[in-house]
Amino acid sequence: MTKLVMMTVTAIAELKAHLSSYLKQVKAGQEIIVTERGRPVAKLVPIAPGEAREERRDALAAAGLLRLGRGRIRKSLFAFPASAEPVEGVVDALIAERDEGR
Repeated sequence: MTKLVMMTVTAIAELKAHLSSYLKQVKAGQEIIVTERGRPVAKLVPIAPGEAREERRDALAAAGLLRLGRGRIRKSLFAFPASAEPVEGVVDALIAERDEGR
C-alpha cells in the first residue's frame, strides 16, 4: 500500500511570512517545496516518527554538515568565577558612579 503525500509549493517570501502555518502542515505529514523566482530550491519534509536523534546526527555528520564532539563537556565550563569584590548593591554602585560624574 502506497502512502499518498500532499505537497504544497510556496515562494520563499510567502514561507517567511507564514512559517508557523507551513510548519504545522509539515508536522501533519505534508511536504513543502520552496521556490525562488519560480525554481525549486528546498523541500521541507516531516521527520519520520521512528527516526532517532542519533541517526539524524550521524547522517548529518556523514554528509559533512555536522562535526561530532569528542567527549563530555567539562564541569568547569559551567561554573561561574567568584567575584573578586562583591558589590553590596547594584543600585548603590550606579548612584555612586552618577555622583562621581561618570
